[in-house]
Amino acid sequence: MAKIRIPAVVPPLPRKDSLDRHLSAGAAAGWLRDGWKDLVRQPAPSLSYGFAVFAASLLIVGGMYALGWDSVLFPALAGFLVVGPVLAIGLYEKSRRIASGEPVTLGSMVFVKAKSGLQVAFTGVVLCLLMLLWMRAAVIIYALFFGLRPFTGLDHISSVLFTTPVGWAMLIVGSLVGGLFAAFSFAISVFSIPMLLNERVDAFTAMGTSMALVWNNLPVMLTWGTITLVLSLAGLATGMLGLIIVFPLLGHATWHAYKAIR
Repeated sequence: MAKIRIPAVVPPLPRKDSLDRHLSAGAAAGWLRDGWKDLVRQPAPSLSYGFAVFAASLLIVGGMYALGWDSVLFPALAGFLVVGPVLAIGLYEKSRRIASGEPVTLGSMVFVKAKSGLQVAFTGVVLCLLMLLWMRAAVIIYALFFGLRPFTGLDHISSVLFTTPVGWAMLIVGSLVGGLFAAFSFAISVFSIPMLLNERVDAFTAMGTSMALVWNNLPVMLTWGTITLVLSLAGLATGMLGLIIVFPLLGHATWHAYKAIR
């Protein structure tokens, strides 16, 4: 009997030479400048988007504090960086529309029609699960160093962490574990969400390609990751008020990073 050949469903990943753009670390500054241009061009939708992120973040943090969940407040803020690329999909859409000459409205940024359809939602679920896993890991790390002792509260946590050997040890271990979570989530998400918006691919292909793009363009991506971290921390340090500008800026700039590398 003749064998029936079934065509492959999943497209092959691109070759390494198509993933490596040989970009210098300074290219990241150009992405930031291009992101700023998109922000100030019809700024109202972008700033409204940023204000919505600020308001939602404030509500979540206030709710956690009111419920007595302040012990996981810092891991939750770190987890914000994990799910940030999903929340920024409307900003990617604005930059895409500007580049293609399409009209930009707040509605088009909120109700985004991605070419990959529900694959974006699936990727968002994966990133949310990754954030929850990091928060659980943070609780376990605290328990390993301080046992079942109740959380000392935000007023006293700095003195416990920075003035005791146990606190320093927990800071070191927590930073290492958190760094691994941050690096992995950054690698799989930084380009996967823009890719799912702009291309017809499945979630796993997008995440795998994103990781390959980051690995094969490590110098510029390390620079971009540092810029993202510094600006995000600056936005959070202002009582999250800075997110109104920082979040749209990083969202638009990430789209230009995707277009430059992809």
